[in-house]
Amino acid sequence: MSFENLLFEKQGNIAVITMNRPKALNALNNDTLKELDAALTKIKEDAGIKGAIITGSGKAFVAGADISQMADYTSEQARAYMEAAQEVFNRIELMGKPFIAAVNGYALGGGCELAMACDIRIASDAAVFGQPEINLGIIPGFGGSQRLPRLIGLGLARELIYTGRNVKADEAAALGLANKVVPADTLMDEAMSMMKIIVSKSGIAVRYAKIAINRGADTDIYKALELEKDLISLCFATEDQKEGCHAFLEKRPAVFKS
Repeated sequence: MSFENLLFEKQGNIAVITMNRPKALNALNNDTLKELDAALTKIKEDAGIKGAIITGSGKAFVAGADISQMADYTSEQARAYMEAAQEVFNRIELMGKPFIAAVNGYALGGGCELAMACDIRIASDAAVFGQPEINLGIIPGFGGSQRLPRLIGLGLARELIYTGRNVKADEAAALGLANKVVPADTLMDEAMSMMKIIVSKSGIAVRYAKIAINRGADTDIYKALELEKDLISLCFATEDQKEGCHAFLEKRPAVFKS
């Protein structure tokens, strides 16, 4: 499909999605969610794409859900909207390829939730994070009430969600919501540099690591350790494992095939 609300490009084996409704601060309406879903399908189905970066145009990453669209929703319409968004964000979290959120500006509400669905968040020094839904008489609905506590802990998540307080980039990094903060003019270079390192590794190993971390975070440690054993054992059935280990012993860079 052609995209009107986002930009999609490939830079080598890395996809870059740029949310592109700057006049609406890249707010996520239904059409934008459908386009993001289609972009994720392109990434999933293209074996040449090893990882993806999501960023925003203008002064926002994504400023939230589209309030003008949802203001008069019924409960049933609201549920369908939240379900659509959660399904898209879950695809990012569950896809066997790494995602970096390059947070260039406002990441509020649905924007914060989109960033949290990604594996890593790199923030520009102009970034602002928050879950301000309480100010609208609602709660986070795109996954924020669940992902935020998992990232920063229950107490801090409660504070941010109950008060609707926004946090600037440095505080977000201190809380663990952002991995690092960089100058705005270097944001995409930093994100691309990190992603190039990640995609130079074994794609199978990265995929299994993502599964181990995501599933393990939601279960008890002993079941998670069993999962870890299962997944590392599967690594030993791959050419990448043989290449990685022998390259180490031979003191040369590994050349992975996946």
